[in-house]
Amino acid sequence: MTEVLSVSAVQMMVNGEWIDAGDGATMDVINPFDGSIVAAVPKGSRSDAKTAIGAAENALPAWADTSPDERAALLFAGIEKVREHQKELAKTLSMEQGKPVFEAMGEIHHFLHGMTFYAGLASKIRGAQVPLPPDMGKHSYGLVLKRPVGVCGAIVPWNFPITLMGTKIGPALIAGNTVVVKPASTTPLTTLRIIGLFNEAGLPAGVLNCITGPGREVGEELLQNPVVRRIAFTGESGTGRRVMEIAGPQFKRITLELGGSDPMIVMPDADLKKAISGAMIGRFWNCGQACLAVKRLYLHEDIHDEFLAGLLKKVGTYEVGDPSTRPEKPMLRMGPLHTADQRAEIEEQLADAVNRGAEVLIGGKRPDKPELAKGHFFEPAVVTGVPHDAKLVQDEVFGPVLPVFKIKDLDEGIALANDNQYGLGSSIWTQNLTWSNQAIREIQAGVTWVNQIHYGYDELPFGGVKASGVGHEHGPEAVDYYLEKKGAVIGGLA
Repeated sequence: MTEVLSVSAVQMMVNGEWIDAGDGATMDVINPFDGSIVAAVPKGSRSDAKTAIGAAENALPAWADTSPDERAALLFAGIEKVREHQKELAKTLSMEQGKPVFEAMGEIHHFLHGMTFYAGLASKIRGAQVPLPPDMGKHSYGLVLKRPVGVCGAIVPWNFPITLMGTKIGPALIAGNTVVVKPASTTPLTTLRIIGLFNEAGLPAGVLNCITGPGREVGEELLQNPVVRRIAFTGESGTGRRVMEIAGPQFKRITLELGGSDPMIVMPDADLKKAISGAMIGRFWNCGQACLAVKRLYLHEDIHDEFLAGLLKKVGTYEVGDPSTRPEKPMLRMGPLHTADQRAEIEEQLADAVNRGAEVLIGGKRPDKPELAKGHFFEPAVVTGVPHDAKLVQDEVFGPVLPVFKIKDLDEGIALANDNQYGLGSSIWTQNLTWSNQAIREIQAGVTWVNQIHYGYDELPFGGVKASGVGHEHGPEAVDYYLEKKGAVIGGLA
């Protein structure tokens, strides 16, 4: 048991109470830094998931009937409780996920910002009044009413477990739905603690629940149970197909935020200093474990060499090590990859490229420090000469490896950017409005940033195309996925 966790935080939250799994089973949460056990959590089953779904179903009528202002006030109370405990939460998140504490603190801040945004939207959901043809009556009109979808299932991944929980529970709760959260089995601790804090702040019992356990048990019960009418899933594309296969036939409302292989195009008039920093943060934040990350870098031939030299200098400042500590300046901390399997996948993708002629310019190996041997560490790499059909380009690369390509013009950059099954994020770095508009129009991606790092803003809708998913999270638009529209006709009025 780690000192930053309370006893209650390692049980499941169902119907406003901390509970164990029905059969008493538990599973360990492992620290990626050294393999130590951070805590044990309940290993929930289908039966436990059904209990949570039942609690959410029972709580739904009263929560749906709660006024928007009351819902917002309860969310704001929960937000303040999380804010009071953010340092504790960041330490816990670092230990279970592997990211440096300062990055974990950034994730907590992002969660707080997003939840504040959604709480503020609670009283701003609007329907419509529609005049109808006069032959239905002189003063006839229609109404478009919005009402909650019902019980919602939120399936959250391990890479940004708190941010990606917030993008699901925020719009769901303000719209009057109840929620069952299923966190990744490897990162449930901070999620449980935060959901506990929201319940302590006054959310009615059963409105916000959390079940821990294997996806094949807990997750699939959420997908199959007919009481659950809305599924929000973030994860890799193969699992997303499975979600659609199971939940789709029941006509559940589904959003899938899936994998990505985001291209970054740098044109000759770009601010190179800012673009280099953008490539650094966009690729190597969270040890490169982000669906929304720079994964392919296309440099115009006029600035290729200068940019690459600057990038290598910056990447050289990363020092892999204990995520709870900071290195001496100017070095930057990079934590371990989340699991041994994650590291093995990155090594295999990189080896495939090298075997086909690619050159690793920096990093690309396990550190040789004995004190890091128990962790899943991998030195950040920059690679050139990668064939465009290699795994390092065509697959999602969920780790700190960046392939770099030289392009002769924007047309070539866009063609290469689109030569991929994914279409999540993208960016172009230029001061030329014509070039930026062309990139926005022609790059096949859900989002295109201009002179900005790849980052999800709560105020704007976010979602992918092609194999990167279906639907949107973030922004007021996300709330519509949690609301049903009902038409009403009023006629015959004098």
